[in-house]
Amino acid sequence: MAQIELITGIDIGSSYTRIAIGEVNQDNDRVNIIGLSEGESSGVSKGTIRSIEEVVDSIITVKTRAEKMTSLAIDHAIVGISGSHITAQDSKGVIAVSRADGEIREDDVDRVLEAAQAVSVPPNCEIIHVLPRTFSIDNQTDIKDPIGMNGVRLEVEAQIIEGQSAHIKNLTKAISLSGINIDDLVLSSLASAEATLTERQKDLGVVLVNMGAATTSILVFEEGDILLVKVLPIGSAHITNDIAIGLRTNIDIAEKIKIQYGSTLSGLSQGADQISFSQIDEQENGDFSRKYLAEIIEARVEEIFHMVDKELKAVGRSGKLPAGAILTGGGAKLSGLTEVAKKVFRLPAAIGFPIGVESAIDKLSNPEYATAVGLVKWGHINRGFQGSSRSSLMKIKGFGSIQAITGQFKSIIRIFKP
Repeated sequence: MAQIELITGIDIGSSYTRIAIGEVNQDNDRVNIIGLSEGESSGVSKGTIRSIEEVVDSIITVKTRAEKMTSLAIDHAIVGISGSHITAQDSKGVIAVSRADGEIREDDVDRVLEAAQAVSVPPNCEIIHVLPRTFSIDNQTDIKDPIGMNGVRLEVEAQIIEGQSAHIKNLTKAISLSGINIDDLVLSSLASAEATLTERQKDLGVVLVNMGAATTSILVFEEGDILLVKVLPIGSAHITNDIAIGLRTNIDIAEKIKIQYGSTLSGLSQGADQISFSQIDEQENGDFSRKYLAEIIEARVEEIFHMVDKELKAVGRSGKLPAGAILTGGGAKLSGLTEVAKKVFRLPAAIGFPIGVESAIDKLSNPEYATAVGLVKWGHINRGFQGSSRSSLMKIKGFGSIQAITGQFKSIIRIFKP
């Protein structure tokens, strides 16, 4: 009988907490998503935890739903981390190859990546990931996998992803109080990329735009390398706020209007132009124009996309990514969003859905589950290496043999254990 392995991904957002459970058949190494659960988040604002007690209650509620759905207990998980506190900086590491014959082994790669972590990190921040871009051996540059090669001097160009220590501690504490052990902390946009992007897209050049409620995450790939990691403090909740102000209604009704009738001008259907508020809430009077609603939404969407394009210009990739823009997250569900993206970015654009997994659950084909499913895929790819930043990142860059990498980095989880 085939042995079954379970992997759980937990995505804690400002509006919703989502859990995905994947079943791995070790005979064929395929992942089948057998459980998806979501619930409203409490205690999270702009990607930052404001109340641990409320976050714990939200996690337990969603966890209980997932356990009922699958008849399985959830006791460990891969957890996504995001928020406007996430920052990135470039770094270099240099070491002398340790062996007399000059052959580079796994421990040399360990040491050079550890050397890359010797950067000035703000006292209130911790390193979450080290993203290696390219290696150099002596005068040979642009090496993807240095293991087995020969040289005297080994260098690496890397990107360091950092997060606020307080947020990381609060997140890990909330998960622990929910009765779940953390296998790994993963930047949410990296998980979304794992779920929605192909290796070809990463090689050609692509920008992933993950539109959450309070933040919009940007991730740019080119030639398999990560060129940009950025989290903007603006998201789809700002669209809801604009609707509430523009239509002079309360925020809850504005959210319902956005979900039921929200679109950009290009996504506007040929249906009735006037919508009565009573269709959303019997206590409300009056009506509104769908065209006016679309104008409100498109104005804010264009602002968000122009902010993203400004970041692309900073790395010289505005309008220069052949694989275009992939939009994920709950905010990506708005009708006509891709047309606005094409206009602003001057690139092809599409909605990103989870790929590379099997499931009988219909709602898997939804951009808002990209992060949760991506966390499951992350755990599948890097099982046996949870807590090791570098092994996960080797896979991101397309290194051929994760199993050849035996060294372990200090786990972000172990940092906070007594």
